Amino acid sequence: MTAHNWDQDFKPARGRNRKTGLAQAPLLARQDHSHPSVFLPENLLNEARNQKQLGKAPIPAICLLDPDGDITAFVQRERGAVKSASWACFHSELWEWEEAGRRFGIVGRAVGAPFAVLIAEQLFVSGCEFLISVTSAGAIAEGLPKPSYMLVEKALRDEGTSYHYLPPAPYAAAEPQLFAAALNAALTADLPVSRGISWTTDAPYRETALAIAERQAQGIHAVEMEAAALLSFAEAKRKPLIAIAHITNAMAQEPGDFDKGQDHGAETALAIASAIVSALFSGGGA
Repeated sequence: MTAHNWDQDFKPARGRNRKTGLAQAPLLARQDHSHPSVFLPENLLNEARNQKQLGKAPIPAICLLDPDGDITAFVQRERGAVKSASWACFHSELWEWEEAGRRFGIVGRAVGAPFAVLIAEQLFVSGCEFLISVTSAGAIAEGLPKPSYMLVEKALRDEGTSYHYLPPAPYAAAEPQLFAAALNAALTADLPVSRGISWTTDAPYRETALAIAERQAQGIHAVEMEAAALLSFAEAKRKPLIAIAHITNAMAQEPGDFDKGQDHGAETALAIASAIVSALFSGGGA
């Protein structure tokens, strides 16, 4: 087989891309953030319900996103979680169970900003009233305990999804009062939680030494794949959402990386979520 010179092929292509007529990347050029979408999650779900012959009962008001799937497996095994009979999503399963006297729902394996926000959109039009995301994260700040949990106060928008919800800006931020209440609830319950800044990226295998050094200089604590997009969605759609980073690794640079602890950290994550929900909904069941 003759070796192919890929560099020779790519160099002209780079030159041609400059002649597309676009002044800047489409993500940065959008001006229609306040305009309604033609494609709506509720319309998609209505069609899915018809095709799957599902009922229209609302899902639990309190829901979790679990990109790694460990919490989902835990509640199936230890809490008797059952698959929702009314969740109409084409791409995922919703599991329901009772935690601290309240009905919870969870979607596992929603990895990455686009998928996480797609699921979040569908959760909120299906009956969800409060969403907590718990995702694995890598430590950026030196000396950060592993494993540990960090409530994301703001996240660097180094992904694409957030730019479809909010105009360009470096960070997406949690709603201040909601964040303060959630953090206070977790700390009051004496749970292992800190507050911090996250770097959300679409490309985990492009976390170069130069990029990491820049993030450290910016005061960023951890890196993950969903928070900036979810927080931007929450701000744009005015939905209550808390993003939690479960810091488990140093990007496979240390022995024992990705060891989440007992039950892969699921029980502690649920305790944090339950404490937050109990504090925020103390006036009655959600």
